Amino acid sequence: MKLKTRADYRARRHRRLRQRVAGTAERPRMAVHFSHRHATVQFIDDDLGRTLAAVSTLGGELAALAGRVTVEAARRIGRAAAEAARAAGITRVVFDRGGFRYGGRVRALADAAREAGLEL
Repeated sequence: MKLKTRADYRARRHRRLRQRVAGTAERPRMAVHFSHRHATVQFIDDDLGRTLAAVSTLGGELAALAGRVTVEAARRIGRAAAEAARAAGITRVVFDRGGFRYGGRVRALADAAREAGLEL
């Protein structure tokens, strides 16, 4: 099967990444997803199959960042994700970049979460 689109390559990277990355109750998976207009961060316990906390530009206080998620917006989302994790009692996570390359927005989000006290 020949891959043709960037989305195909991302999906393939994500499948490969998910073979190694899994979240538990003590250290949930911090799953990051960027679309063209929105960004979503979820803290997932894969053992139970439950989302423990989530932050998104689809609604709430981060809805103003919707449209085109820039590097600065990703920093704000990372800080908000760390606050939501702390509110849910989460301090350590496994970072799941969702097949996206680690740079730009993904890196800014991860760095902001680290600075806000989350251990990645």
